[in-house]
Amino acid sequence: MGRLIQRVKATKIDIAGGRRVLREEALAVEEPLEIRLGHESFSVTMRTPGDDFDLVAGFLVSEGIIFDPDQLISLRFCAGEDENGRQTFNVVEAQLRPDVASPLAAAQRHVTTTSACGICGTASIDAVQKSSHFGITAPLETPFIDAAVLASLPEVLREQQKLFEKTGGVHAAGLFSPEGELLSLREDVGRHNAVDKVVGAAFREKQLPLSNTVLQVSGRASFELVQKAAMAGIPVLAAVSAPSSLAVELAQSAGLTLVGFSRGNTLNVYTHPDRIG
Repeated sequence: MGRLIQRVKATKIDIAGGRRVLREEALAVEEPLEIRLGHESFSVTMRTPGDDFDLVAGFLVSEGIIFDPDQLISLRFCAGEDENGRQTFNVVEAQLRPDVASPLAAAQRHVTTTSACGICGTASIDAVQKSSHFGITAPLETPFIDAAVLASLPEVLREQQKLFEKTGGVHAAGLFSPEGELLSLREDVGRHNAVDKVVGAAFREKQLPLSNTVLQVSGRASFELVQKAAMAGIPVLAAVSAPSSLAVELAQSAGLTLVGFSRGNTLNVYTHPDRIG
């Protein structure tokens, strides 16, 4: 596995004290990951190395390519070397079951994505708004999670962010039970990658659909994060910052409860509020 942290020199300027100090800083590593289907390149995403198989599996689920673990025959690292001839672990090949429709044949997607965008380059919103194989089954009119429990999740998430503690430069996604138990956590420079890693880990453990879970994310709730949650059957998505207008529209139509500005003792519920007790 590649390294997660890179140390660099930086000049820290203390304006009040009128000082400059040269010091060493820890940065989260960002490297490209090429995803291949069979021997053909499918997509390249910028990510923090680690949990790459989970990332690829979750990405394929969120793209609507696979939904059953039996459809994914194998995942393996392919040869990829840096200028010194060392294995970079930056190429993952996914072998799909022969009956799985190839997105390459349909030219569904072959783009380079950044760590800030999981659907950059997609031809249209219609191409992104795929139908989930699972659907969201948690009843809309029945309390699913207590508001006080939901409001406590960002602090629990933050306390478990080991890479953020060292670098201050990564997002996190945490999967929780309705009682507030942390089930899974992943960090990455890209918030969409962190969600894919969480979903992919659950997929590989044959836990989808995630119909009895809450997804808490750092940062804002974008359309793509709502999409990924819906594709995994997650009924509640909460973020510490704002959602986008399109995220709210998708959450409403998908039957997903979308929460924003979850901080301290307050939170905003934008869709299907009756799930919050």
